[in-house]
Amino acid sequence: MVMTLQTPYPGTQAVLRAVALLKAFSDARPELSLTDLARVVGLNKTTAYRMLTALESEGMVQRHPQTGTYRLGPGIIELGGRAIRANDLRDIAHAVLHDLATQSGETVTLEIFAGDHVVVLDEIQSSHRLSAAQTVGTAWPLHATSTGKAILANLPPAQRDALIKPPLTDYTGKTITNPAALLKELERIRQRGYSTAIEEVEDGYAAVGAAILNVDGLPVAALSVGAPTGRMAADRIPDIARLVTQAASRLSRQLGYHAQEK
Repeated sequence: MVMTLQTPYPGTQAVLRAVALLKAFSDARPELSLTDLARVVGLNKTTAYRMLTALESEGMVQRHPQTGTYRLGPGIIELGGRAIRANDLRDIAHAVLHDLATQSGETVTLEIFAGDHVVVLDEIQSSHRLSAAQTVGTAWPLHATSTGKAILANLPPAQRDALIKPPLTDYTGKTITNPAALLKELERIRQRGYSTAIEEVEDGYAAVGAAILNVDGLPVAALSVGAPTGRMAADRIPDIARLVTQAASRLSRQLGYHAQEK
């Protein structure tokens, strides 16, 4: 028997069904009921439930204790972190990150768009004794980070709106949790080309970010320069923003993006 990409090996049906269940989730539909999942994948509810239980035991999905709906679990984020650490974008961007860190003197991160989060793909730490260190593979919320807001600002409206529905978690008291206010902020970011997050995800920490666009003009990742608020004063942000946007534009061009002439 000749196996092709369309013809799975015998005995792999359960694996394919489990993968289909995971792929049923989307940015527009991050939570699904058992009935929805069974229908989308074409399984009866009993079989779908058994498979979801197995996936839940490994952290691939998690079940809401009140509603009983399912969403992708932390195990997927962990695996995604491993996958993105092997992503070609990291190799392409590393020299740019080094240049940006040298020019700014602060910690620089490359963060990739992953569902309703950004995940740290690479980092160059500041040489300052007091610096902000991230961990490669760590996931951060879109609405509270400079990178996340830069990505949201460049998404198609329908996809963007699906990602900023309430409730939006308030991390510090300065986090923008009102969707209407966030939409106004995203429009400002889109117009000026960079974002800021001043103590929105962590007290005493500020960052400036810019989106990296692919050949279709869609955001796939973002760069940020972050520092303690004592070093990221308001009068310094325009200079940092210029460096970040130049670096992000450089990487966007390497991914095939060409800005349209105005």
